[in-house]
Amino acid sequence: MPVNQLADKIWVSDLNQPVRAAFPHSQVVHFYDTTLRDGEQTVGVVLDPVQKFQIASKLDELGVSRIEAGFPRVSPEDAEAFELIIKAGLKAEIWGFSRAVKGDVDELIRLRAHATVIEVPTSSIKLKAYGVSQSEAIRRLTEAVKHAKEHGIKVASFAVDGTRTEPAFLKEVYQASIAAGADEVVVVDTIGACTPEAVEFLVKSMREWVGPRIPIHFHGHNDFGLATASAVAAVRAGATWIHGTINGMGERAGNADIGEIAMALRCLYGVPVELNLTKIRETSQFVQKVAGYQVDAWKPVVGENLFMRESGAVAMQFHIPEAIEPFSAELVGATRSIVLGKKSGISSIEIKAEQLGLVIPEGQRLQVLAEVKRRATEKRGLLSDLEFKEIVQQLAPS
Repeated sequence: MPVNQLADKIWVSDLNQPVRAAFPHSQVVHFYDTTLRDGEQTVGVVLDPVQKFQIASKLDELGVSRIEAGFPRVSPEDAEAFELIIKAGLKAEIWGFSRAVKGDVDELIRLRAHATVIEVPTSSIKLKAYGVSQSEAIRRLTEAVKHAKEHGIKVASFAVDGTRTEPAFLKEVYQASIAAGADEVVVVDTIGACTPEAVEFLVKSMREWVGPRIPIHFHGHNDFGLATASAVAAVRAGATWIHGTINGMGERAGNADIGEIAMALRCLYGVPVELNLTKIRETSQFVQKVAGYQVDAWKPVVGENLFMRESGAVAMQFHIPEAIEPFSAELVGATRSIVLGKKSGISSIEIKAEQLGLVIPEGQRLQVLAEVKRRATEKRGLLSDLEFKEIVQQLAPS
């Protein structure tokens, strides 16, 4: 949707204006989706090659600029999925995932990958866990980068647990990777252990370390519920690529949620994003269905309840969306609706009756409302349109 058509669909606070000035508005933020790799690490989720291909196709329709098609060396099924996706001719760039291991890169070469992130542990905690020294980590990363570049593969270096890595060593890692040929770098908050302010500081530091021309990514997790805020802070500091997943899928508390970040950047901060906002909810629902899980109904951007109104006090304002919502349902491809339940009011009854083509005499509306509330309380849930029609036919027959 063109920027000039968005203004009348976003109803946020004017207090945001001074804050917006600190953000880049000439640089479009792009998304790197890792649903098919990091997202599949969600407990209990297993995606077969065809399902991964289907999700990749949806991500492409959403306008995701880069799709991480997986970690092909991990299993034959992952390699098959990667091959299906890379041969599909999608508009998005297809990226692979590799450890700093020659065999991982060789598998990407075999599959004719054009780009990959290459990861290496860097924090003292991770190095101890893997039994790897600092010098060995740098050696592995630089050799893997050189090997990939020799075969024409674009590389983004990916320091695992970077936000808990001693800064001087992290600087050494990234500068060594660039000297070896890495094209881009990723600031990685592997376990969501960094505050948004610290993420901003680290991205700014990274810009000083790698120079003005190397693109900087941010990859965050949501362990403290701050993944979206951290991604926003990374953009303010100069990151132009944001990693994330659909619905924030991922292990533990999940990854940064691409839809949430895109909406926050565009609506609150006025930052242009490369994403078809009207496809966010459709993509969310598709991934939920394929992966076999369901998000909370009140989840930001994609939750079922966001444009559904039960409260009578809110229903009174239903005809003025900006009075009860921060952005238009149209912006994210949603439909506004009135539902009937214990908390409904006269306005709820009137709107629903009009929608269903029912006529309720003014003198009988309170009686109909009372019955709606009674049944909803007894049912401990919402009433269907059919149940409402039955009440109206019983109490206010035409």
